[in-house]
Amino acid sequence: MVDTQSTPARQRPSIVTISSYLLFLFLACQVISVIITLTTIGKTRDAIRDAYAGSSVENADQVADVFFAIGIGSAILLLLLAIVLGVLALFNNQGRNGSRITTWIVGGILVCCTGGGLISGAAGSFTTGGDTAGGPSGEEIQRRIEDAMPSWATPVSLLLGVVSLLALLTALILLALPKANAFFRKPAAGWEPPTPGASYPGYPQAPGQSGQPGYPPTGEPGYPSTPGPEQPGKPPSSADRPDDTPPADRPGTTPPSS
Repeated sequence: MVDTQSTPARQRPSIVTISSYLLFLFLACQVISVIITLTTIGKTRDAIRDAYAGSSVENADQVADVFFAIGIGSAILLLLLAIVLGVLALFNNQGRNGSRITTWIVGGILVCCTGGGLISGAAGSFTTGGDTAGGPSGEEIQRRIEDAMPSWATPVSLLLGVVSLLALLTALILLALPKANAFFRKPAAGWEPPTPGASYPGYPQAPGQSGQPGYPPTGEPGYPSTPGPEQPGKPPSSADRPDDTPPADRPGTTPPSS
């Protein structure tokens, strides 16, 4: 027989829920970072153009435009990957192991990108030693960029980088804990024997029917009842009492002659 009872829903551990919240926090940090980048990237391009304008390097505008394109492209790419993590967090809450594996892959890429950008921003993107092909030094470019940027932009960007990196690392670690493994593991379908006395699918149990299917109780229509022992003290019925009527009084009989 096939067990028709449905498998109970799995209970989602709290660590999986916290991991999803941390992935959403990472997504929020990346959205704010993109807004800051779009707000300040124009001033950064102007600062680079001015730094190369006083040097012997030709096409200073092209150098500034290349930096502008790289900055915009990097910010948009990180935002798209963060959106992918947000979608994967929804599937992680449903216990899908494929989404958890994809979260580890995408999250590992973002950890490298976020960590590298955080280190680069803390050390200075253009901090190099000496001039390059007659152009301005890295310290000069970095100084001009810092002068052109708002005073709050660099501290806020570093804070967002630290928060997003910690949130992403913690989320990936929580998904690898044993409780999370048990939640994402697909339960094996097992067969349970039917309970004695329970009705089988398609065969409803009649009122007064015993728990043995296929053996109807005595007294049912179509099955003669089995005579039981006579109870003591109970007078026999007229059907069971012997006939005491004399032969002469019986109809259809001839009295004997004298």
